[in-house]
Formats: sequence, C-alpha cells, structure tokens
Amino acid sequence: MKNDNGSTLKAASAWEEKDLLTLQKSLGYKFRNKHLLVQAITHSSYIFEQSDKGKEDNETLEFLGDAVLDLGVSNMLIDKYPDMDEGQLTKVRSALVQENHLAFMARELNLGDYLLLGRGEENSEGRKKDSILSCAYEAVVGAIFRDGGYKVAQVFVEQRFMARLEYGKENSILADAKSRLQEITQEGYAEAPVYILDKAEGPDHDKVFTVSVLFQGRVLATASAKSKKAAEQKAAASAIDAL
Repeated sequence: MKNDNGSTLKAASAWEEKDLLTLQKSLGYKFRNKHLLVQAITHSSYIFEQSDKGKEDNETLEFLGDAVLDLGVSNMLIDKYPDMDEGQLTKVRSALVQENHLAFMARELNLGDYLLLGRGEENSEGRKKDSILSCAYEAVVGAIFRDGGYKVAQVFVEQRFMARLEYGKENSILADAKSRLQEITQEGYAEAPVYILDKAEGPDHDKVFTVSVLFQGRVLATASAKSKKAAEQKAAASAIDAL
C-alpha cells in the first residue's frame, strides 16, 4: 500500500484495519475473513522477500478468481444476450476478461495502491503493470468467492461488469477484423494485407503502439492501442470501413 507521497508503507501498517476497510468500501463488500483480502493483494515478490514464509501470495486466489469470472460473466452474458450463439458469447467474454480490461477494472478500484509488492516490483512500477493488476483483480474475485460463496461473487461480477458489456461486444467485433479483412483481400485479389509497426511510445508498463495496414503498397488505415495486436485489429476494422 502507498502513503500520500507514493512510497510503500511498512508491512505492519499496510495490513492495518483502516486500509483494509477503505479497500472493502471500494469493493462494496465486507469480508468476514480479512486474511483472504490480505492474501489477494499480496504479490509473490513480497512473500519472496519476507523471512516469515508462512504467509501466502495471491496466486491460488488468482487461479480461482479466473474461473469464477469466466462463470459469472458467462452467466450474465446468457441472460443479457439470449440470441447470441456460443461463438459470439465466447468472444465477448474473452474481451471482458482479458488482461488489459481486468487491469482497467483494477484501476477503477485503485487496487494498485493497496498491493503488497517486493522491492524489485516496487522499483519497476509494478503497481501500474497490467499483468500484476489483472492478477490481483482475479485474486480479489477469488477471495470474495471463498469468503461469501458463489452468489455473493456473482453479484460482485454483475455490479462491476454490467456497464462494460457494450465494450465487450465492440471489442469482440474488433477481434474478427483481421480475419475478415484478409478474407476480403484474398477473395478479391488473392493477396493478404501487411501490418507495419510505425512506432511504440511510452514506458514499458504503459506503451502505445501505432500500426498501419498496407495492401498493394497503399496504406488503408492507421490505428493506435495499448498493444500491438489491438492496434492491428483497430487498423483492420478501419480498413474494412474504408474498403
């Protein structure tokens, strides 16, 4: 956890009741077993540096939370979109539970401020890394499931993800864009488009990639995103519109 100037508090104060209370208020859930919440925000790098090896990191809760999220989001999507087939539902779910989106959800909760990290991860801005934030988010979901059961976890998932369903639909469409563009160009010209990375800007934990899609030597579209793959998909979607 961090104090006002952003430095890591000592472990003793990081586990104080007031900090856990603030986090629970953000989550909208009060734990009966607060040790589960502490475990959910404890990264393996922190445990590695501790002399007390009896403490647990959040990896098993992350494993559990991943499964709970898949089930909870799937159940919600079936209720919301009864006419979608299995393939469409899978794509929307994938967009909602992928790493960068879960990291976004974690940032909405300021979850990074509460993480217990080792010095190495602290110094490399681990609190801002998508991989660490997304895993911590899954671990929190796993902790809620262990503490309150599936119904409570399902309510948490619905409260957090219902407003993000349109995002999931839009990004599932983008996920098909590269395949669709290749189908169009192959059918019409027996050629495939080419993707060029124009630039990658920003620090490692927050890079922005800009990609252009070319066909027959002509730039069809250019797009930027937080990952190269996402930038390619966005560029392909724009290229389809242009064609």
